[in-house]
Amino acid sequence: MMHRTSTMIRTARSVPLVTRPKLGPSMPAVSMATRRFPRPLKTKQKGIDILHDPLWNKGMAFDYTERDRLNIRGLIPSRVKTMEDQERRAMDHIRSFDDDLRKNMYLQELHNRNETLYHRILVKNIEELSPIVYTPTVGVVCEEFGAQFRRARGMYFSREDRGLFSSMVYNWPHDSVHVIVVTDGSRILGLGDLGAHGMGIPIGKLALYCAAGGLAPHRVLPVVLDVGTNNKRLLEDPDYIGIPKPRLGDAEYYDMVDEFMEAVFDRWPGCVVQFEDFETSKAIPLLAKYRHKYRCFNDDIQGTGCVTLAGIMGAAKQAGVNLTDMTFMCAGAGSAGLGVCKQIVEGMVAAGLTREEAMSRFVICTSVGALGKADGSCGNPNAKRGINEERLEWVNPAVPDGMSMVDVIKTFKPTCLLGLAAQNGGLFTETMVSSMLAYCERPIVMPMSNPTSKHECTPAQAYQWTNGKAVVATGSPFDPVTLPDGSVRVTSQCNNVYVFPGIGLAASIAGVKEITDGMLYAAAVACADAMTDKEKGEGRTFPCISRIRDVSHAVACAVIQEALDSKMTTAFTRLQMSPTEIANLVARKMYNPTYSPLVDPRG
Repeated sequence: MMHRTSTMIRTARSVPLVTRPKLGPSMPAVSMATRRFPRPLKTKQKGIDILHDPLWNKGMAFDYTERDRLNIRGLIPSRVKTMEDQERRAMDHIRSFDDDLRKNMYLQELHNRNETLYHRILVKNIEELSPIVYTPTVGVVCEEFGAQFRRARGMYFSREDRGLFSSMVYNWPHDSVHVIVVTDGSRILGLGDLGAHGMGIPIGKLALYCAAGGLAPHRVLPVVLDVGTNNKRLLEDPDYIGIPKPRLGDAEYYDMVDEFMEAVFDRWPGCVVQFEDFETSKAIPLLAKYRHKYRCFNDDIQGTGCVTLAGIMGAAKQAGVNLTDMTFMCAGAGSAGLGVCKQIVEGMVAAGLTREEAMSRFVICTSVGALGKADGSCGNPNAKRGINEERLEWVNPAVPDGMSMVDVIKTFKPTCLLGLAAQNGGLFTETMVSSMLAYCERPIVMPMSNPTSKHECTPAQAYQWTNGKAVVATGSPFDPVTLPDGSVRVTSQCNNVYVFPGIGLAASIAGVKEITDGMLYAAAVACADAMTDKEKGEGRTFPCISRIRDVSHAVACAVIQEALDSKMTTAFTRLQMSPTEIANLVARKMYNPTYSPLVDPRG
């Protein structure tokens, strides 16, 4: 289904750009002079090979002098089209399709033909197209990956290649890879084990890295670790593209990941590895093992926690409260959900609380009630079935073990409800949400479970139950809600795209030694601070997605500043840089998809 890569990109980074708008109170205006004339690029091919290589091909946008220089005159129609002509035509095609999967397939074909145009329309139409190239459409893409497979993109490291990873990485044609997104396909969104068909996730994620974060397409690498699959349907599917064997056991599995990490960091020591959609039982130990050894992070744990913290900060601004004054009830005690809560705790500690104070602000509810003091008043259901070590630190003696969520709200009085249960939808009831009004002027309600069918409540319900007073952020996109008084509330989606492109961009630019909790906190603050007064007035808790490149720029600057302050950079010769210097540096490094003049490689 996907595509091939080629030897060199023919689009250029913008060398400094234009002055950017002020993003927040701490972000200076960015002044960047532009090159007056585009820098030409020497191709590695000429003639018809140029037209067959998506990294060089411009379609009918080659001007006549280029057609002569590259020996392609007569190989394409005579008329010269502008990039704007091509953008309009591509978007007209996309908008003519009835369903999102067909739109995604068209974008994939465009990616095969013309990388620059593909990324250009993503940049200019990010709000419209991000749900097409990533969630929710990417889930269907992964399910159909084998049946729709056309051309390979990225790299596949399988159990059949063991012992060869360190040489295989040299099959990749690019010597400078900045970001790798890798999955083992074990937990693809809410779809479970899709094995090698999970490659749709790294490809989609890196499309957003390029469009939203300004990473050049030839500097990113999507990867699948093909350790097998336990999905019986795939094992019996003749169109399955992976190794049709059950997943490796723990010892072999971890040894294979070790080999992969050593191989990619030997070849590209300056790269950033982002783990994506690994099952929680593997994701947590892998992160613990590698985060202090390699430049890496797990987007499902750290990225989700970081963006949720940013959403809470944005919601706190809307509600007129401080992060350090908030209390939380979290529905869901899985490892991923607790990882999100830990990230919020780190943010509260960074904001001034002790860790003990921050932990005491949380009540975590399992399927049988609150993790609390086993005093017998509510039957001690969690204690009776056993509380594992991961959950034990979240036991809050302020409530009894097994207390219902309704009673937790009445007694503990949380100012924020976090929905991270990933169970059947509707866990947050009218009684629960409306009762918060008794002690909280503007309740914060965050139903984060995906997909939409698993949301704890809808934005419309939260607004209805609180007479429009709730501040709402969700895990999936929802349409704006019109209240009875005619006002409109725009509910922001807690989308990791607000933070991971900026984090990855900053880590690659600064060569950070590791991605620390301090950097994640700085990213969350920068994201929340990037909101404009207009966006706040619309009820948003995140900036409008159409401004995502500005947000990524702000996040990258904040992460680099934190890296400098903590002496965690390896790419800079000095540890003192002004905010304007950092802002200019990041802007210079951000890829801008435009056509550059191409010249004969023999010239």
